[in-house]
Amino acid sequence: MRVSLQPAFILHRRPYLNTSLLLEAFGREHGRIGLVARNAVSPRSRLKGLLQPFAPLLLSWMGAGELATLTAAEEAGRAVSLPPNRVLAGLYANELLVRLLPRQDPQSGLFTAYEALLAELSVAPGEEPSLRRFEKKLLEELGYGLALDREATSGAPILAEEHYRYVLDQGPLIASQTRTGVPISGQGLLALRDGILDDPAVLREVKQLTRAALAEQLRGRVLKTRELYRIKRESRPE
Repeated sequence: MRVSLQPAFILHRRPYLNTSLLLEAFGREHGRIGLVARNAVSPRSRLKGLLQPFAPLLLSWMGAGELATLTAAEEAGRAVSLPPNRVLAGLYANELLVRLLPRQDPQSGLFTAYEALLAELSVAPGEEPSLRRFEKKLLEELGYGLALDREATSGAPILAEEHYRYVLDQGPLIASQTRTGVPISGQGLLALRDGILDDPAVLREVKQLTRAALAEQLRGRVLKTRELYRIKRESRPE
């Protein structure tokens, strides 16, 4: 199978043999793709320096199965310039996509959300709201979207002033009805539903919920970027 130039981003790259790269790419029309870029880091390669994360590209490849061969790559616009303190957030989003997306499954809506995330990370005053919105979209595209507007058993609308516990295989329950699940206020559920995450207290609640939902999908796999976040927090001066 030969695929002509398609919009894509590089999610991850690692050396292969002496002068080649193994790539995880994310394309608008083809989803997550495994590619080998032969001779991509040889001194005379026109691809050297091009196949970087966060840079909008046009990629073409040949082959089927788990690993195809990159045949061409071109710039598709200016690379998103993430501030140094936001690069880890971008890498975290990339790692989620690599770990959770099946190969060759078109995800045009998620591709658009990823483009929006990079744009927001480059200019927004904080990274957390953008990441939580992206995590919500990722869960939806995986088929595990969060129920955020109605109580699971009664179907009653979520009330901002009420307290709930979110049980992942059911949805939000009134807190007095269960001892399991992730505690979250009605205000937090509605804020995530609407994507309005300006309140720091609400943001902390929402992070607990999306992290628990993603952990369910990761099935025990540890994210390297989470460990880097931990090291970064511990290295901050008192």
